[in-house]
Amino acid sequence: MAALTFTQARETVLREVRGAVPGLRTETADLTTCANRILAEDITADRDYPPFNRSMRDGFAIHAADLPGSVTVIGEVRASQTFPHEIHLGQAVEIMTGAPVPAGADAIVMIEHCIRHGDQTISTDRAHTPGDNISPRGCEARSGAILLPRGSRLDYASIACLASVGRASATVYARPRVAILSTGDEIVDIAHTPSADQIRNSNAWSLAAQVERAGGVPVILPIARDTKEHTRQLVEQGLASDLMLLSGGVSAGKYDVVESVMADLGATFFFDRVLIQPGQPAVFGRAHSKFFFGLPGNPASTMVTFEIFARAAIGLLSGATDTSLPFALARLTQPFRHRPGLTRFLPAALRDREGASASERAAEVTPVAGRNPEVTPIAWKGSGDIPALCRANAWLVADPERAEYAAGDLISILIK
Repeated sequence: MAALTFTQARETVLREVRGAVPGLRTETADLTTCANRILAEDITADRDYPPFNRSMRDGFAIHAADLPGSVTVIGEVRASQTFPHEIHLGQAVEIMTGAPVPAGADAIVMIEHCIRHGDQTISTDRAHTPGDNISPRGCEARSGAILLPRGSRLDYASIACLASVGRASATVYARPRVAILSTGDEIVDIAHTPSADQIRNSNAWSLAAQVERAGGVPVILPIARDTKEHTRQLVEQGLASDLMLLSGGVSAGKYDVVESVMADLGATFFFDRVLIQPGQPAVFGRAHSKFFFGLPGNPASTMVTFEIFARAAIGLLSGATDTSLPFALARLTQPFRHRPGLTRFLPAALRDREGASASERAAEVTPVAGRNPEVTPIAWKGSGDIPALCRANAWLVADPERAEYAAGDLISILIK
């Protein structure tokens, strides 16, 4: 089977999973438990938002035609109140932010732009036009409009939206169960003291955290030993879940038995090698109607291949419609070079440019000179170097067709 490029492999995952996603299960979740879940229904506005012409500022409700000039203050209106009279030319009502604009008024003059003359007169030298500092009724949403479409992932703003339309719960897609199977005689449980030639099972727990963040329910299986019999037993157990992740055992070594076991189970392999580093021997396939990923066993390889391939599959099995990767651009703080031919994902430290203004930081992913964050490759000892991975907050993404970058060049990054 020919090796795929990073782009080809990712497109393969999206195409195959989208084309085979079954009827997804749904359930009801309340506002305390539905964060990060995927909506299985459209959420609509229960009324116009705002439901009245709303003042955007503390100030005075006026007729724009009266200004600049002086007007007589005839009352006050606060949020939650409605002024009982219509405002006529030459009149004003003191108004608070969020309050309904009195009938007759067509603009709000900000309080800091006014001069008081006693208790009943204000003046300003500023001209106003109708609509100034007013949010018209329905400008945010009309009654019945879709505010959150089905397939949206619920973040904190979405929770606010649900609460604002009176929804104490929502119909969401059930979280897919994701089996995690680590393989290898050298792996021991984290509660055990490893011998000199053993390592603790860190991959299962890092994958569990990644699965949870992606919206799945992690199911950690016992460690599979390097025999076809034991591996097959646990693989069959894992295929009872909605998706299976295998860590290790997918390289070309004598005791790497995962692909052989999957072949014996009648698996279809969509790819078994990708032109990336780390993670070249990544495997993606389907067996017993369930998708599986064989992720290389080195920690960085496992983490990277999960993020760029398996995370999207979990999203689709969760009902998500957006499976895009959080790529951005950053400026290198030092020269960087690599051997072309592979897309490389290397640990890196991302930080704001020194002295960047708030507006520059807000535009930090825009490829404009001087406005991007800075990224520094982190020195590491290979894809088993977990301490180096802990110092990284991003992956530097090296173009397979470009060998050298100078300090200050823009380079792609994948937010960790």
